[in-house]
Amino acid sequence: MYMMILIGLTVFITIMLIIEGSFLAFRSLRNPEKRRVQRRLRTLSSVVDYEKENLDILRNTSLSEVPWLNRVLLRLRWTDSLRLLLEQADIHRPLGFFVLLSLVFALAGFLIGSWMFNNYLVSIALIGILGILPFFYVFSKKSRRMKKFEKQLPDAMDLIARALKAGHAFSSGLKMVCDEFDDPVGTEFGKTLSEINFGVGVPEALKALPRRVDCPDLRFFVISVILQRETGGNLAEILENIAHLIRERFKLQGYIRVLAAEGKLSAIVLVAIPFAAVFILSIISPEYTSTLITEPAGKIMTFFGLVLMILGILTMRRMIKIEV
Repeated sequence: MYMMILIGLTVFITIMLIIEGSFLAFRSLRNPEKRRVQRRLRTLSSVVDYEKENLDILRNTSLSEVPWLNRVLLRLRWTDSLRLLLEQADIHRPLGFFVLLSLVFALAGFLIGSWMFNNYLVSIALIGILGILPFFYVFSKKSRRMKKFEKQLPDAMDLIARALKAGHAFSSGLKMVCDEFDDPVGTEFGKTLSEINFGVGVPEALKALPRRVDCPDLRFFVISVILQRETGGNLAEILENIAHLIRERFKLQGYIRVLAAEGKLSAIVLVAIPFAAVFILSIISPEYTSTLITEPAGKIMTFFGLVLMILGILTMRRMIKIEV
């Protein structure tokens, strides 16, 4: 009786969250005021050439379009790191959208585990797996964007160095990077250039760049520029040397990746063998593997086996991952 009431309440909450999320998404897409402002901005940009810069003059501190959820998120400490993660992934959705989406996925995992498997362990596992899927997507997109930034950075440094050799100012070199490179280097350097144009000091604007971009090599660029402005020196030569050093590190990483390929393949085979064996046995002899699903002792063995397998995967991943 209590289980049916809990399932009914869960279904009701899930439906309400889906309806509210759909309404907010529809309102954000069909907002007439937003379309009117965008139409006026396009008209102005066609009359006066603003070089199509997408600038936010005011800092947006809203974490959700839902008022009560925004108040709750603003009181939590971990929201700053998640908001920075969204900024690094170049996702313009508010944090509250992903929080609600994670709750909906978690409730869906609970319903699937309760109705299809009727097992609390499976329900808890599905809640955890489906609940983190939205943030896993954000993290993966951030990781891909940061890797692309890391690959573009040496070419951007070379361009700034050539601009300095040609007699241009440092800000002109940043402007060339904004014009010649796409996202993420062009976007992030454009934000730095915009801060400088709005009156922020060059050292302060450069120090804000590594806080937005998770790239260790970028710190060498920022430190070298700040020190050169304080002590003097040939900045163009310094940037060329740093770009050469980064490219050599890329070569070393490729060499290590080739050497570690055999270990990665061995790890993939070791992980795939148990699943392949269970799949083949379930086809050849279903009554042999059904014990792992139907019997209580089999369920406990399956659960601990999966936990140990996850620990083994993490251990092998640490062994074959070499930081340079």
